[in-house]
Amino acid sequence: MFRDIIKYTRAILGHIDPILFACTTLLSLISIVTVFSAVENFGKSKLVMQVAMFVVGNIIMLIVANLDYHWVLDKMWLPMIAFSVLILVVTLLFGSSGDNMETANKSWLVVLRLGQRKIMIQPSEFVKLTLTCTFAKHLETVKHKINHPLTLCGLALHAGAIVGLIFLSGDLGVALIYAGFLATMLLCAGLSLWYFAGAGGAAVLGFPLAWKYVLKEYHRKRIIVGFNPELDPDDKGWQPLLSKKCIVNGGAFGIGLNEGGFYEVLTASHTDFIFATICEKYGFVGGAVVIALLACMVVRVAMIGYSARGDYGMLLCAGIFGCLFFQTLLNIGMCLAVLPVIGITLPFLSCGGSSMLATYIMMGMAHSVASHAPKNQRHVLKV
Repeated sequence: MFRDIIKYTRAILGHIDPILFACTTLLSLISIVTVFSAVENFGKSKLVMQVAMFVVGNIIMLIVANLDYHWVLDKMWLPMIAFSVLILVVTLLFGSSGDNMETANKSWLVVLRLGQRKIMIQPSEFVKLTLTCTFAKHLETVKHKINHPLTLCGLALHAGAIVGLIFLSGDLGVALIYAGFLATMLLCAGLSLWYFAGAGGAAVLGFPLAWKYVLKEYHRKRIIVGFNPELDPDDKGWQPLLSKKCIVNGGAFGIGLNEGGFYEVLTASHTDFIFATICEKYGFVGGAVVIALLACMVVRVAMIGYSARGDYGMLLCAGIFGCLFFQTLLNIGMCLAVLPVIGITLPFLSCGGSSMLATYIMMGMAHSVASHAPKNQRHVLKV
């Protein structure tokens, strides 16, 4: 019986890609240690949440990794589309912006009230995965006529319904991530570069109109100040400038785990600006290690997609790759005060139950693709 348990456990763990697992585990542990070292500033609830999501996330990731992603895409794509639209509509109607009342974003949904406490989720984090799956299914179905105008209309309707709801909620940062990974999937599916050039040209020509009639005043101010925080150092530019000060203050090896620093007064230093906190505590070396782990994770997902069995796996990994890549790029860019502050979390590092759990599920799908790669392609994934 004991041998059977060991054999069964090995079979389950055999669906886990070791490099991808090592990257996600190390990033999560860095996050937990960082939050623990600043628990008096961040609060015990943040530490409990990170530890809980690390444990629960790995369990769910293991379950998802043992599923055949073909079955998930073939059998679950319709429920996924229905879930995506329904939960975003509910969030748009009944959601809230949490503590940030300036933007009036409707990004959070209360799922349970316990006296004065509320348990909230950010539905757009989970819709990243469902849209990636359903869009991969759609692209696989129409890949032979991907450049036909009618095909593109169908794809635009599919993606536009989801991204449009997120845009209406006011969460432009998340909408940018969606646009990034959808474009990556389209590129990998074989969409002509002429379409990308046309979309780029239309964006340039339409930007003045969007600037005047679509974007709100705080959006415009954030964009302007985002590229030059010194223009408004006491208001919109204060957060990115203080973030940069945290990074500089860390020096080469950081101020140490138990030392106080600028992160203590930096807004969202445990979520959107966790990278600045890490750099202040661990220095340039710590920041470089984090970037290296994130880069390794993203590259590994790309390798898994390259070795996938058929276009399903490749397109699914393309979406996961695009999501992780753009999310990491935008988050670190705003922490370095070179990109506008748009409220983007850093994968596996920022505090947040929805972000952590959704990204772990996403990794589970990547593990599933890796474990179902054809035998003649598995040499690509060997450590």
